[in-house]
Amino acid sequence: MATLPNPLPDLASSGLDLPPGSLVDGTLDGPWHEPLLWYADGPAAPRDWTALRTAGRRLGLLPVLVTGGARDQWPDAWDLHPGGTSYPGDHDADEVLAGYWTDYAHEEVDSDGSDGSDGSNPDDSGAEDSGDSGSADGEGDEDGRGSWPGLAPAPAAESGEDPDEAAAGLVGVITADPDSWLGGARMALVPARRSADIPASIGWSGPMNHENDVARLCAVLRSWEDRYDARVVVLGFDTMIVSVGRPPTTPEEARALAAEHYAFCPDNIDQSPPYDLEVYAQKRLLDQEVWSFWWD
Repeated sequence: MATLPNPLPDLASSGLDLPPGSLVDGTLDGPWHEPLLWYADGPAAPRDWTALRTAGRRLGLLPVLVTGGARDQWPDAWDLHPGGTSYPGDHDADEVLAGYWTDYAHEEVDSDGSDGSDGSNPDDSGAEDSGDSGSADGEGDEDGRGSWPGLAPAPAAESGEDPDEAAAGLVGVITADPDSWLGGARMALVPARRSADIPASIGWSGPMNHENDVARLCAVLRSWEDRYDARVVVLGFDTMIVSVGRPPTTPEEARALAAEHYAFCPDNIDQSPPYDLEVYAQKRLLDQEVWSFWWD
């Protein structure tokens, strides 16, 4: 992976005004040769994100909130795997998602609804509707399942709020409510050039049951950065929350994007209500400025 020098080994002398915290170098393969991230010992305050982003960016560090989740698993217990992580820029988002679509939409989603849902077919509602919006050829395979519709076009609406300000706003909401399910989330700093690369920079293994090399998912996050002004805001053991500065604003745009979400994280639909890609597009993507993902 082509990277800039890691500033974490010199964090103590960097001049950053940091709360008490820890450097993490533990991985599945034993201690890494350098720290992978720093994270605070206590909950983040609403203003911490903006302050650390401004100060850390000049050093090549980006902020992300980390959460221990219900099992109190903090980054030093995340089974990080940087040795198995490639570079996001070496992968093409469309090719990555097309491969996932073939592996999951074609093998796990039956046209008769045997995915365990209420009888609706996520593949049909995502691929065919995406085709209607102009992002696919609209033709199904011989078995009646839709082919990969391709990447959705960027929303027609212009970007609104600055994407980094949108991320800071989401962090403010999360950190202002200590009783929420994300209450107690902590600030972390990661050596990364762009938000989309944060999972790859630490060798995050949250999606291990879906993808062993998280850099391939980061290639998709890069594409979402470009098209939707997305920023990675929260990481847990197997969860991710993304702020969205430019969400889909029409049903057609949301349906086209839903196919990408299904390929990126099938568990969001197959194992989470409403178990239907059409409803997922309407409820979770249309005009939604926050996307969340979890992998079983």
